[in-house]
Amino acid sequence: MQQDRLSDWLVKHELVHRSLGFDCQGIEILQIKTEDWDSIAVISYVYGYNFLRSQCAYDVAPGGFLASVYHLTRIEYDIDKPEEVCIKVFAPRNNPRIPSVFWIWRSADFQERESYDMLGILYYNHPRLKRILMPESWIGWPLRKDYITPNFYEIQDAH
Repeated sequence: MQQDRLSDWLVKHELVHRSLGFDCQGIEILQIKTEDWDSIAVISYVYGYNFLRSQCAYDVAPGGFLASVYHLTRIEYDIDKPEEVCIKVFAPRNNPRIPSVFWIWRSADFQERESYDMLGILYYNHPRLKRILMPESWIGWPLRKDYITPNFYEIQDAH
């Protein structure tokens, strides 16, 4: 029995979200508000999305929002093509705080830490949120589009 898409269920239960369409593989993409993400993450798990396939983050535009992206999958027995959904949570770059989903999907541990390390998104309630790739002494967030590498000089500045 095929269940409705997650967005249909969210609409039915009057939970705020925005559909961003579908990717090239037909996977639904939803935008969730930062303040709603913790409750919708729990709802997604209860709805059957029991596997966090990946979490990543990106800088949407210089001076703009930062996005945290979650690819969720429903793992069930005897299913050849499991149902998937992509959820994007946007946070303002001046205070990028998003609830951690570590307590729902443990696989978010290192992935959220990497997003914090590279983009400075603070996943609150994460038990070990600290740098994972860069040294603790590193200043700034290297994957932000407005990041300037410390002590880096362009060739034209060398003469």
